[in-house]
Amino acid sequence: MKLNFALVLAAAALPLTLVTAQQAPAQTPAAANEPWPEAWFEIFKLAPGKQEEFVRRLAQADEVGAAGGLPPTQLFFHENGADFDVILFKPVTGIDPTPEQEAAMAKKQKELGLPSGPAYFVYIRELVAEHSDTKTNGPVSAAQWLARLDTWRAANPPRNAVAK
Repeated sequence: MKLNFALVLAAAALPLTLVTAQQAPAQTPAAANEPWPEAWFEIFKLAPGKQEEFVRRLAQADEVGAAGGLPPTQLFFHENGADFDVILFKPVTGIDPTPEQEAAMAKKQKELGLPSGPAYFVYIRELVAEHSDTKTNGPVSAAQWLARLDTWRAANPPRNAVAK
C-alpha cells in the first residue's frame, strides 16, 4: 500500500515547503545545528507516446491522496534543455498518514481499480523509459549553507604541515 502513496504522501507538506523556498529564513544560532529540510526529486523520461497516460495515472494517484486529505503531487514538465519529460518534487515530511487517512485512500484506490504493492510498481513503470531520483537538502539559502560550512571549518581546522 505504501508504494501507492509514494506519489501523493510526500506532497502533503508541499505548500509549506514552497512557501519556505520563497522566503529565505533567517539563520539563527539554534537553527544552525538543526537538520535541514529534505526532498526527493524524481526525474522521468517516459516511453514514447506514453506521456499523457503517465500523467493520467498520476492524476489518479492524486485522487487517492485527496481522499486522505493530501494535496496533489507537484509536477514540472520539460520545455527545453535537459532530456526528461517530467520531474516530481516530493518533500520529506516524516509525517505518516493516520489510520483514517490510510483507510480512505485504500477505499478510493479500490474504487478506482488501481493496483497496489508490487503490481503498482509494474503498473506505473510500464510507461517509463528512464527514471532517476535524488535526495536533496533544502530549500536552504546560500547564506545558510555557507554558515553551516563556516561552522564546520571553525570546528575542524586544517592540520598544520608536518615539520621537516
